[in-house]
Amino acid sequence: MSNPYRIEGPALISFSGGRTSGYMLWHVLDAYDGKLPDEIHVCFANTGKEREETLRFVHECGSRWGANIRWLEWLDRPKGKEGRATPISERYAEVGYNSASRNGEPFKALCDRKGYLPNAVTRFCTQELKIQVMKWFMQSHGYKKWTNMIGLRGDEMHRVFKAINANENGTQPWINKMPMATHAAGMVRQRDVNEFWAKQGFDLGLKPHEGNCDLCFLKSRAKLIDILRKDPSLVTWWAEAEAEARASKPTGATFNKERKYVDLLNEMQSSPLLPIDFEDDHDAECGLWCGGEE
Repeated sequence: MSNPYRIEGPALISFSGGRTSGYMLWHVLDAYDGKLPDEIHVCFANTGKEREETLRFVHECGSRWGANIRWLEWLDRPKGKEGRATPISERYAEVGYNSASRNGEPFKALCDRKGYLPNAVTRFCTQELKIQVMKWFMQSHGYKKWTNMIGLRGDEMHRVFKAINANENGTQPWINKMPMATHAAGMVRQRDVNEFWAKQGFDLGLKPHEGNCDLCFLKSRAKLIDILRKDPSLVTWWAEAEAEARASKPTGATFNKERKYVDLLNEMQSSPLLPIDFEDDHDAECGLWCGGEE
């Protein structure tokens, strides 16, 4: 049986910075004895709102495993001369662990460009800050078509089927490949990922519900409050973004129409010890469940 983690280039390995995609990356590297072919690229797109634990984890995966992980960030680009589009290579920046944005700069710039905040219906953050940026990276390197390897497990078949449907639609220049959701890979499940990381010398260091994006608006109220109990300062960026949006729009603007981030902080402070029940706990890797790869 052929190795499901071996892939013909050109190809993109979409690394979200979570445990599952880290598991996939390790197995791809192992399939090539630690050295990927030149036409297989590993990319991590940083929105500026990833947890510091995520950034450190991505850096460690690259340094410990000898993987060349390309760190990408969306750029707020000026209009091209005489109305021409900005060259693809100038629509994103390539950064690294030390120079990566850590205060939501790409995210904020995109919101300013759009003139409104993303929400559960219009989730442009993942689509443009991650998926689109990786697309530009591949196109700027001259690729017209490529394979996109994404970290969907065998116990996430509802997402796998959506990715397969996207392949059949043929609207994008890539074909999705989900090696972990194949019988050749043993239909990898969450427990397999957990067992793998338990044996490594390092780990992401986040609980499943904490995810990579620090206070993602798609997280449940209970999860957001639990995260704020540990670090109330995380609310500042989100609350300021909402306040700025409301100031420019009399009707108001929030990431979630049912709540404001400042209200979540107030709720947390009023009941700092109240037990929290996580009714739908899962590992929310941005891009795998909240955006275009869902």
